[in-house]
Amino acid sequence: MVDPVSRSLEKYMDVLAARQKVVASNIANVDTPGYHTQDVDFQSEFNSLLSGASQGPVAHDVIGLKVKNDGNNVDLDREARMLSENSIRFSVASNLMKTQLRVLKTAIHEGQGA
Repeated sequence: MVDPVSRSLEKYMDVLAARQKVVASNIANVDTPGYHTQDVDFQSEFNSLLSGASQGPVAHDVIGLKVKNDGNNVDLDREARMLSENSIRFSVASNLMKTQLRVLKTAIHEGQGA
């Protein structure tokens, strides 16, 4: 897609997809000794992608979480919350993208009939 709204939605969904992978990895490593929770700084990564200053989202360690005796700091409740929030955001963005495509399709069909 070439319009700015669709391009922004695409980049937004790219960051959401990256965050989804990171959260899934955190959940998969909930019992891995020494594993540190990772996250994607959503706003920063989205802004970088929009400006063209980033090649793609980068995960980083999350500071300030309670560390268990085995050195792992994954909080399953936090990760479930992040997964749910991310899923809702992706669904909204996906619906907006579908609407954009419908508008484009309508414009094309109306242009052909003129």
